[in-house]
Amino acid sequence: MPHVCLLLSGAALLINGLAMLAHVPRRDAAVLSLVVGSIQLVLAVVYVTNDDGGAGPLPTAAGMFLFALTYVYVGLDVLLGLGSKGLGWFSGMASFVGLLLAAVWLHSNPLLAVLWVAWAALWGLMFASMALGLGRLDPIIGWGLVLASQATATIPAFLGLAGIWPGTPGPAWLAAAILAVLFAAAFILARREGRTVLLTGLVPADDAGPASTSNP
Repeated sequence: MPHVCLLLSGAALLINGLAMLAHVPRRDAAVLSLVVGSIQLVLAVVYVTNDDGGAGPLPTAAGMFLFALTYVYVGLDVLLGLGSKGLGWFSGMASFVGLLLAAVWLHSNPLLAVLWVAWAALWGLMFASMALGLGRLDPIIGWGLVLASQATATIPAFLGLAGIWPGTPGPAWLAAAILAVLFAAAFILARREGRTVLLTGLVPADDAGPASTSNP
């Protein structure tokens, strides 16, 4: 069940990232978030209900609930026009809990610990944007969600579903390096997109350059 939730998160993260970059309507992404979050809540309750008292299920269930509540909150925030301030503070709390969960999994599941650090970073960026008013971070968040969606959710979900989840530190270090590159790429893409928008705004609408005089 946790891997199914992770697979659903890959879709939700991707679509929400595209929505932040204005490539998908926010209401479309909100509906998907609400659906995914609701399904994850149900799966998390079932997972906890079937808990046999082991040490692993409770942190796993906590992570499932954290993601589920985030998606539900994101969906309701957009659909009801709540203003995102509360969502921002919730994201700050989720970022802190994500770091705690990373510490919990550090020795027994290093790859999962690395993934939790990445998710905590995304929640932290959302906190800075929505709660602290740093809206200029939104393009970085958008690209971060798009790039990290597959690396932190979809691909790990398939590894878990296929029963080949790595438990040694080597793959975790590799994942950390890849994620560092992806977050750097998100920053670069956001900066480049910002410069493009700025330059486009400086060009008058009736001055499209040589291309405007060419024949079709």
